[in-house]
Amino acid sequence: MNDYHALLARREAMRLRDQLLSPTARPAPAAAPPRASGRTAAPAPGAYDGGADRELIIRHLTEVTPFEQLIAHLYDAMFERHPYLRKLFPESMEFQRAHLGRAFWFLIENLDRPDEVDSFCTRLGRDHRKLGVLPVHYQVFEAALLEALQRFTGGRLGDDVTDAWLRMIRRATAGMVRGAEEAIAEPAYWSAAVTHHQRRRPDLAVLRVRPSGTYPYRAGQYATLQTPLLPLTWRHYSMAGAPGPDGELEFHVRRTGPDGVSDALVNDTGVGDTLRLGPAQGTTVLGDDLGRDVLIVAGGTGWATAKALLEDLAARRPPGRSAHLFLGARTSGDLYDAQALARLENRCPWLRVVPVLDDGPGEHRSVVEAVAAYGDFSGHTAFVSGPPAMVTATAWHLTGIGVPADRVHHDPVADTTPHALMR
Repeated sequence: MNDYHALLARREAMRLRDQLLSPTARPAPAAAPPRASGRTAAPAPGAYDGGADRELIIRHLTEVTPFEQLIAHLYDAMFERHPYLRKLFPESMEFQRAHLGRAFWFLIENLDRPDEVDSFCTRLGRDHRKLGVLPVHYQVFEAALLEALQRFTGGRLGDDVTDAWLRMIRRATAGMVRGAEEAIAEPAYWSAAVTHHQRRRPDLAVLRVRPSGTYPYRAGQYATLQTPLLPLTWRHYSMAGAPGPDGELEFHVRRTGPDGVSDALVNDTGVGDTLRLGPAQGTTVLGDDLGRDVLIVAGGTGWATAKALLEDLAARRPPGRSAHLFLGARTSGDLYDAQALARLENRCPWLRVVPVLDDGPGEHRSVVEAVAAYGDFSGHTAFVSGPPAMVTATAWHLTGIGVPADRVHHDPVADTTPHALMR
């Protein structure tokens, strides 16, 4: 299976390169900053035009993909030269490697959008404080990346491409350092006591926790959770509700396998236990402009994000605005939070809920098919949450029917190539 995904990644990289080199490719951006002797100096904030670097990196994607192998070389180089850094990471590096791969894709996709890159990296730097990351560690990371690029490509990657990668990483790490400095007055993480733990299914639990201090977040965002049963191991879970007066947070956790964080939270956590919370992350929020009708598409525990957004919309909805919720599940029994959904329906006459069940009646067997058949949502603002394949397919469909990409909101998903690179 890993070989299959590696082949897909390499074929996609080749297609993207050929697309850029074709006569119909978009015009090349302005030239990249001139190279200095040796490695390129870090760009001054606001002076870096990443468009040319983006094109150069994409032209040579086949030489550095699949990222899984590049990242494996990176961590090997880092730990060989600095063994003490290994203690900053959990025993299993699988999640960390996947997280870094998604970050690489995001940076490449958005290099010509400096505001997007800066916002992403400052949030990342704020969050990385909980791991004990210091500015010097970014220099170590940079050196390890250079070595990994050489190892993975056998030294065949040109200096111009290597320098483009280096400029990209230095731009990113500068933003991360800035994000950490800006958040110096807030905790690196919060302790949170479990006040409620209920199994809704054998593999799913709903938890409520009370942070030790005020925990700032917006409806639709997510947090990283750590259990003392698995030190240094953090996983992302969405807050299943808008901020409330009691300050408690609700999380919906599905067990995804044995011996991991989800297993510990579902099977081995109870009222009175203490967890750690990283800073809130994510941009899948309603924002201040509520002038459009809203479409929410959710599957599985993606309902947690949908529930938070709907609570926020119920509190701030302008007169005349409506919302559609398409909620996917395998069976009716998998709609594990049906009572909360029913309460929202009863008090929100402007909300139309469309359950989509794999074993239900009708011709539609997927959420995407149901959305496609239902009507025209091109004028809506859309929010998508749930399994990665569903999120990707739904986002593709919505942009395909004319919903602008900046009105299709979802958090980064695993094992997918960014949409902007696929176009």
